Amino acid sequence: MATLDLTGKPWYWGAIIGVLLAAGLFWGMQRLVFDEIQQEITRSTAELEALKEKVRQGKMAESRLPQFREEAQRLETDLQRLLRILPTARQTDELIKKVKSLTERAAFRLATFQPGAFTKKEFLTEWPITVTMEGTYHELALFFDRLSRFSRIINVDTLGISAITARRSAFSINTTFTMKTFIYGDVQPVGGGR
Repeated sequence: MATLDLTGKPWYWGAIIGVLLAAGLFWGMQRLVFDEIQQEITRSTAELEALKEKVRQGKMAESRLPQFREEAQRLETDLQRLLRILPTARQTDELIKKVKSLTERAAFRLATFQPGAFTKKEFLTEWPITVTMEGTYHELALFFDRLSRFSRIINVDTLGISAITARRSAFSINTTFTMKTFIYGDVQPVGGGR
């Protein structure tokens, strides 16, 4: 190792060499120790800011939680109402009971209630049911009025009315029509629901 001899040199040579050595040590410490610490501080600061943002978003979501719950409850209520209008199962028994109840409330004789083949549409299945009844014009109008008040969608299609000529009958007309009701989605197999 070479030695540095400053004998006979002016005092500022020693000061310059001291400053250069101090600057070199400072630079070396900066590169080896302080840069790593600075990178760690920068990384930790970024992580802290990200966590603060998540906490802020969480607090904002938490403040809106009652609103979300209320909205979910409203949507659930709407879904239940819509499922009454457009059920996901055929519910044949329920439909027969309702139609039979309507015919019993009026002066009608239900002759035929014959479900037809399902027709798959875009997002629902159409279900035609052929109905034949005997009654009067007035009672037929009341029947259709009451049918229109069902919660389930039921359309009347291909209505045919003919007069009953037999004098002994209490009924004046024979009517045949197709009730079309709808099922949301695909029809479940007979064993898989109502």
